[in-house]
Amino acid sequence: MKAASAIGIVIALLAIVGAGIMEGVAPPALLNVNSLIIVCGGTAGAIFAGVGMKRFMLVPKLYVKAFTTAPPELGERVKALVMFAERARKDGLLALEEEIEAIEDPFMRKGMQLVVDGTDPDLLREILDAEIDSMAARHRQGYTVFEKAGGLAPTIGVLGTVVSLIHVLGNLSAPETLGPAISGAFIATLYGVGSANVIYLPVCYTLQMLSGQEVDERTLIVEGILAIQAGDNPRMVQQKLLSYLAPEDREAVENPGKSPELKAVPEPEAAEAA
Repeated sequence: MKAASAIGIVIALLAIVGAGIMEGVAPPALLNVNSLIIVCGGTAGAIFAGVGMKRFMLVPKLYVKAFTTAPPELGERVKALVMFAERARKDGLLALEEEIEAIEDPFMRKGMQLVVDGTDPDLLREILDAEIDSMAARHRQGYTVFEKAGGLAPTIGVLGTVVSLIHVLGNLSAPETLGPAISGAFIATLYGVGSANVIYLPVCYTLQMLSGQEVDERTLIVEGILAIQAGDNPRMVQQKLLSYLAPEDREAVENPGKSPELKAVPEPEAAEAA
């Protein structure tokens, strides 16, 4: 992921502007401060009214996440869980308590602690599934802000065009200015439709994808923890968890060259808003 979202948006903008220039549109004709104020201000105000201040203030943070967050390393999660399974099979579940403090990911650390504490498997799954559902709900509150913006921006753009056309129709006594005035009036529609389809909705889809990836990662962790608690053979734990990986990513886990040392699992970069 990383900068792919930002690069894609830039490519889309360059394609739109470049095609306009090829059609003979002068670049300055695409710049209209009044239209920009109407579309950006109108969309921001409508979103603020719809989602409230708390969620609205998260927008800058969500932009950063969409443009910089890397997908989770599922292969590393599988390796760590398999090594925990090996340690538990060799020395018992209580021996895992020595490794818990080295786990940086709070979700995996919590799950392993519940295993060491002897939590019933059904209750353990219930607790961890509730954590996943809560996380997904928080993510949903974040990316739906951009989904709403993508739906409102085109309408705000049309409203901006109507406002400009009212001014144009009020000055029909100067026919020589009608062409440029009408052309400028439609810039607001361009801004509204363009911002929705080139910025807001792509960011929404990116955050949705990141959320889904993190849900998949946590689901993998839950299955691994339950397998460890059940005392499954480490090889069987590995094969079970590999089903969550893409075929091209499984080779690095199945044939690492040498068995890696047990190390702290880095905390994933989440798509959640808070």
